[in-house]
Parts: sequence; structure tokens; C-alpha cells
Amino acid sequence: MRMRTVLATLTAGLATITCLTAAGPTAQAQGHDVVPHACSPLVNIDGFSDALDKTVFDGTYVGNLSALAVDTDGRIAALSDRSSLFTLDAATKTPASVVQLADESGAALDSEALVIDRDGTRLITSETEPSIRRYTRDGVITGRLPVPAALQVAPAGRATKNLTFEGLALQPGGRTLVASMEGALSGDSNDLVRLQTWQRQGLKQEFQLSRQYGYRVDTGLGISEITATGDGRLLVLERGYTSGVGNTVRLYLADLRGATDTSGIDSLTGQDGIRLVGKTLLADIADCPSLGATAKQPQPNPLLDNIEGLAVTGHAPVGRLRLLLVSDDNQNAAQITRLYSLTARLPR
Repeated sequence: MRMRTVLATLTAGLATITCLTAAGPTAQAQGHDVVPHACSPLVNIDGFSDALDKTVFDGTYVGNLSALAVDTDGRIAALSDRSSLFTLDAATKTPASVVQLADESGAALDSEALVIDRDGTRLITSETEPSIRRYTRDGVITGRLPVPAALQVAPAGRATKNLTFEGLALQPGGRTLVASMEGALSGDSNDLVRLQTWQRQGLKQEFQLSRQYGYRVDTGLGISEITATGDGRLLVLERGYTSGVGNTVRLYLADLRGATDTSGIDSLTGQDGIRLVGKTLLADIADCPSLGATAKQPQPNPLLDNIEGLAVTGHAPVGRLRLLLVSDDNQNAAQITRLYSLTARLPR
């Protein structure tokens, strides 16, 4: 069933990729210019939308969204961790199509991260093994990238189930791919996670294993997403949840330059003299104005939910980036599928 109610809501409220409107009256609705709402000196929230929450498109539940990416035609790809890949209209965020994904045996994926390659190929992670597979636009598997043995889920490796490849980013030029582990490997300190990279090599320009880095997450948090900024750095979403309190979601700028290659280091303890990935806090999303948002469970800020997806969708004046974020509702009545529109200025 097509989402008539969603179409009506989005047509009225989501005219552009940067104009997601908040629930309730806004400055724009009252006939005034919309004033950016500061989450921090570097980040503003421009609006949000709950229009996709608990909806269905062509028989597929529109939720469980864990990743976003801008397609080669400018539309937005939205990945569900239940093996569905939606295409959203760039302006209205209305679902335009959906493709069902599977592994080589036809089984469902725990699909968590997504990038779209230069030729439109979808690179999609699954937390199960973990893995990174290449898919066509129609959902046909065309290949699979190598994964270091240590990053495999135990007992094959040292990773913990559901704490593997949660983020994926393709650096400018399309030659370097970066995947982020959500949690630490056994034998590593709990607050140190690994970022694995691949480099295109050879005549066929296939991705081959390359350097690996250590990244220190804030206490109690894990990496839920990474995306390329366009200048060689990464945006990193760190996220956690405390029962009865709610979510913590922080946006960081990370720089891999100068960090130690940890691919040959068995145990990261923080006391081994290695240089970790540098990071700078851009904003704690709890500090954003709520803009009239409501929550279905306790939250430090009712705007918050289980934010998992992040994409850079364009550029704003004064060198700022336009960002689109999405929360994963886990198909749970107490959670929300929510889109967030932000702008961020990156420090040098």
C-alpha cells in the first residue's frame, strides 16, 4: 500500500532536503524567517520529521533504518537492518522504491552500513560475520570484500556478535573505504574500537585490505555510523542507551592522519604507545533545541532516539555541510523513525 498519509504530510512540510519541519508551530509557519537552532557553536538543527514512522511502502515496513547515502542521481538510499534498501525522493523523502537484499544463500542480512560507489554499486555491511558485499541497484550480489580474521565474530575471530561493522565511508576519489567496528575486540580495552580500511589496487581496482586504526569512544558509547566529509576526514556518530534515561548521541569529527596502523597489533590497551585517531566533538545532540519533538520513552531531550544513519547531502553557505540523520526504531512501539536535518561547520 502506498503511503497516502505520508505523501500528504511530506508534501506539506518537506519541500527541500534541508527544510525538514518540526512538529507543531514553527517560525516559518508564523510568517517569519527560520532562524538556525544551535546545538553547539559548530552545529545547527534545521528541523526533523516523523512522517516515515510506522509506515509501510509496497508491503515493506519503513523502519529499522540504520544507514543513509546519497545516490548517483541525487536521491537518498536508506538501508534497513532487516534486508531492505529504500530509495527516497531527495526533496520529500518519500519512498520511491524498495529492493530486498539477501546473502549468497538467500538468507536475510543484519545490514547496518552503506556506501554507494562511483558506478552506483551498493557496498553493504552485515554484522553477522561481519561482511561487506557489493550489490547492483537491483540487489544482485557481485562480490565480497576480504575481512581480517580478528574482526570476525567469535569463535572465528575476536569480535562480539552485533558489535561489528556498523559504519562505512568512502573517501574522496573513491579509492579508500573505511569500516568502523561498533564495539571493541576481545583483548582490547572496552573503549577502543578498530577502523579498518581498504585501498583500490591492481588493474581491476579491487578493494584490498589496508591500514587499520584505533579509535577511543566515549564511556558507554559505540560507533553507530561514519561518513566522509569530503576533505579526507570523517564524521563519526557515537551512540549509547541507558534504560530509564534514554539515548546519548554525539557527533564527532575524526582525522586518521598520523594515527598508528594497528593491523599488526593484537591487543589495544591504550597504554601501548600507539597514536589513536584524533577526534573533535562537534555536538551532543541532546543539546539541540527540541523543536517541539515528542518522545515515546524517557529521553534526555525528546528530540533524541536511536540515531544510526548519517549522510552528507550537500553544502551550505560559509563552508558548512548539510547533514541528514535517521533513527532506527527497531520496529518497536516505544521508538521512532525520525529524520533530522542539520548543518555543521568543520574546524580546520
